[in-house]
Amino acid sequence: MADFKVTREQVTAWLKREEDDGFLELGDKELAVFLNGLINLKRGKREGEQPKPEEHLNNNMVFQKLRIALNLKAEDILAIFQLVDLRVSSHELSAFFRKPGHKNYRECQAQILRNFLLGVQRQLRPHAEDVD
Repeated sequence: MADFKVTREQVTAWLKREEDDGFLELGDKELAVFLNGLINLKRGKREGEQPKPEEHLNNNMVFQKLRIALNLKAEDILAIFQLVDLRVSSHELSAFFRKPGHKNYRECQAQILRNFLLGVQRQLRPHAEDVD
């Protein structure tokens, strides 16, 4: 969906645990391509030239791309955090989506992103067991 070809072997290696033989770390560019493809899948490809994948990603950028792909408003994200018993204020949430130079910008810690992903999992698969 993002005009990038990968092999089945690459995807399999990316999905393995770090301690498993054949594990391959997913680089920032590949993750950016995946997230851009997810946006295209969920929201439709936009007209014209497709966005170039970023060479370097941080948690804020990943969070922003997931928010766009899943078409989530602030209230939706706060509800997702409630599914994992994490209290985040609307002001704190908006700080994650600010530009890095903005005075109210706040770095999204890995714990916030992990809890968001767990909440999305619980929302989409409410009867499935949590997986590490």
